[in-house]
Amino acid sequence: MAKVSTSEFRTGMVIRIENDLYSIVDYQHVKPGKGGAFLRTKLKGVVNDKNIEKKFRSGEDVEEIRVEHQPYQYLYKDGGLYYFMHQETYRQLPVDEDNVKKAEFLAEGQECTLVINVEDEQVLYAYPPDQIVAKVADTRPGLKGDTAQGGSKPATLESGATIQVPLFIDIGEEIKVDTRTSEYIERVTSN
Repeated sequence: MAKVSTSEFRTGMVIRIENDLYSIVDYQHVKPGKGGAFLRTKLKGVVNDKNIEKKFRSGEDVEEIRVEHQPYQYLYKDGGLYYFMHQETYRQLPVDEDNVKKAEFLAEGQECTLVINVEDEQVLYAYPPDQIVAKVADTRPGLKGDTAQGGSKPATLESGATIQVPLFIDIGEEIKVDTRTSEYIERVTSN
């Protein structure tokens, strides 16, 4: 439990506010004409995904939480737990399904990132890579003459996620997907 002053704030720092963890997205030092200086911050919940704005008095102490982003391989889901394995130590960690972001994009064997509280080694959350290559498991058949500008249709990926794809994409094709926005990027061509 390291205490830090507001003068040490930096983007990406994780702090504890009322037993919830928040990452500093943006901060601004404000010196009004009357009264004391303060920091206006925009914070994003590490576990709860809430976006909040909060003011801190200049020089106020807050609790900093040290976190690490570590690569783990997704193994399988059993009940309400997702299991991940560290690539070098082969240590397996279970993560509660509530703490897995964008779980619909997880595929067995995929490398993911686990965010871990350094002090108590608790897994705060896990998330897939920003971009993945996935195989289309189900979609309506494309029609002759369909082009990239001709609209879109729903497609279900092998992981279970459903996204919008161009009309020319067929079952069995591999596509690149942005997991942050759930959007199609491009078709993956094999050489």
